[in-house]
Amino acid sequence: MDNENLKQSMSDRKMPELKPGAYKKIIIGIVAAFIIIFVGSSSFYTVQEQERAAILTFGKYSTETSAGLHFKWPYPIQQVITVPAELTQRIHIGYRLEGNESIPVEEEAMMITGDENIVSADAVVQWKISNIRDYLYNIDDPEQFLRNATSSSIRAVIGSEKLDYAITDGKTVIQDKVRVKLLELQTKYNTGIQIIDIKFQDIEPPSGQVTEAFREVTNAREEKNTKINNAAKYENDLIPKARGEAQALLENAEGEKKSRILNAEGDVAQFNAIYKEYKNNPNVTESRLILETLEKILPNAQIFITNSNSDTVNYLPLNELLRSGSNSSTTTTTPPATTTPKGGDTQ
Repeated sequence: MDNENLKQSMSDRKMPELKPGAYKKIIIGIVAAFIIIFVGSSSFYTVQEQERAAILTFGKYSTETSAGLHFKWPYPIQQVITVPAELTQRIHIGYRLEGNESIPVEEEAMMITGDENIVSADAVVQWKISNIRDYLYNIDDPEQFLRNATSSSIRAVIGSEKLDYAITDGKTVIQDKVRVKLLELQTKYNTGIQIIDIKFQDIEPPSGQVTEAFREVTNAREEKNTKINNAAKYENDLIPKARGEAQALLENAEGEKKSRILNAEGDVAQFNAIYKEYKNNPNVTESRLILETLEKILPNAQIFITNSNSDTVNYLPLNELLRSGSNSSTTTTTPPATTTPKGGDTQ
């Protein structure tokens, strides 16, 4: 009974009738919401720190943006292509790295030298994207292009060098030449790739007895270079010391020369001064020089001076003078006698 009443009440109820055009509005609202969601999700994009984004407007490159959140027109008006332009990348020539294991690639590593010998060369190239537009549109596979260009440059340079030079002293020179050729290729084809550096891991003959022979040659050359460097070091240490000693001897000789010249000039000046005074009064100067000379050659002698210009003989009390000389170390000069005749002597 209750079930029948329930069915009757449900049948009495009717679905609400929609006004004309309501279904159309609902459909339009759903489409508009979908469009808004699509536009909102495709109008904003994020560029990571090591990336840069190229903006294509109707499929044509228009601009580029750096790291951060950016706005663009929704697809198909604009689309975004991100590339790791701020990241330094590496490619390996002659081998591949799988985890910590190095897998050789013989077809890349084996090369022919200028003297028709075979050599194995492994290298690492560091590069980054410098121009996004050229990188995206001028080359199809940038990494493969760079690998082929590097291999071609290495073969061209090693093909013009001898094996002995390539595996010993020429590694750095070959490395620089390869880098120059690789830069020329990137510039020629406008690849948008910047070559940061290229380094050779190994340049050596193929494995086996040839490797051992060339290793011995390399060791001998390294020993030769070591001895040459030691000799140059000894030379550089000895020559400056010898030059310093020679310079010291020259400076001492120059100082001795100047000293002797100054002493000689002083002696000349002293002689000229004495001679000038001598010319003014030769008798006094002569007597003074005689007395100074006597004092030098007879430092402890007692000197008596008498006047020999008189005609009489002077009486000299020598005993009393000697006794008085023992009491005082003075030089006594007796005055000339005025009454003595000429013809006296000097003692």
